Amino acid sequence: MKLRLLILAILAVLAPQAAEAATFSIVADGLDNARGLSFAPDGTIYVTEAGSGGTGACVPSPTGGNLCYGTSGAVTKIGNGTKERVLTNLPSIAASDGTSSFGAQDIKFDTASNPYVLMGYAADPALRDTALNSPDLGKLLLADFATNSWSVVADFSNYELANNPDGADIGSNPTAFILDGNRAIAIDAGANALLSVGIDGSNLQAIASFPQEVLTNPIFPPTDSVPFDPTQVPSGEIPPGFAINATPTGVAVGADGAYYVSQFTGFPFPEGEAKIYRIGTDGETSIYADGFTQLTDLEFDAQGNLYALQYANESAWKGNFDGSVIQIAPDGTQTTLLSGDGLIAPSSLAVSPDGQVYVTNQSDRPGASQVLRIDNSEPVPEPTSVLGVLAFGALGLKQWRKKRFLNR
Repeated sequence: MKLRLLILAILAVLAPQAAEAATFSIVADGLDNARGLSFAPDGTIYVTEAGSGGTGACVPSPTGGNLCYGTSGAVTKIGNGTKERVLTNLPSIAASDGTSSFGAQDIKFDTASNPYVLMGYAADPALRDTALNSPDLGKLLLADFATNSWSVVADFSNYELANNPDGADIGSNPTAFILDGNRAIAIDAGANALLSVGIDGSNLQAIASFPQEVLTNPIFPPTDSVPFDPTQVPSGEIPPGFAINATPTGVAVGADGAYYVSQFTGFPFPEGEAKIYRIGTDGETSIYADGFTQLTDLEFDAQGNLYALQYANESAWKGNFDGSVIQIAPDGTQTTLLSGDGLIAPSSLAVSPDGQVYVTNQSDRPGASQVLRIDNSEPVPEPTSVLGVLAFGALGLKQWRKKRFLNR
């Protein structure tokens, strides 16, 4: 299987780091591979926990070993210094130590406060129902907290199996979504696609897939790098254009009605090569901003600022998982709000109704993930990337492939 490095990766900001004026507060900890964040209409924050798998049936991991099934996934409500699991027993697959976990990836609420939960998968879709007997992975669910139950809205993994919109290897790992009117707009990182489906389950279709990236001067890790899979480095002379399997990761909708999609670049995780794409209402895809490294999520605030989340500030093989939150103003100015200093392997962010930014931290750690609130932000503008803004995608290297975005 080709490497489509999926969501959570390892990496950085190309531009010089801004002064780190912001601090953060821990609003919840002890979470089990925390992933998506969302605010309900009443202002309460919820977080999905992908869980740590279990001792049930297993499927082969695209990177070797097995991912085994359990019902350790959950949705947790956070407020007033407390946390409460309001939806439990969600499907989860993970390695035997609880890392490389896939399950509840994201949550959103409609205007009537109905919660929708997106389930990841990151394995062969053909094995989901047969080998695992767990058909709710790779789907969008409508949850009922009162009865601890859910119903299926859409099956994204089956759509990839039947349609394969990017024409590449078959793989599915839904990682993030938004609700836009009566539609859910979802990223399937494994399928390399942006998908649309009615919240009644109708008209599931691909909106866009994303181009392969080619590096002219790739920098590969030394053979003694840890974590590192030396089989990923091509032998012999490196071709003039080295193709990497970049993948989409997060999605946001702008005031212009366009969809903005973050990118997580593939091995060897080049720093400064990740982009933010814009898919216009006419269906055209263009680059909105560039110069990032491994991006995992996006969200706009009420003033039109776009927040981008980097999982780490250096290439994976360097072993440093300090991440960053970067603000992109409507005029294209990029500002680093927070970089490192305890921000480690973050995966998702959300902007509260009063404009505060929340982040899932240490999101690749079973039982040790956190939700942070960024405080006292006094951002310092920094230079734009080499290419600039154009117009106003758990963790060893081998663990990012098309079949898995978040390596937990």
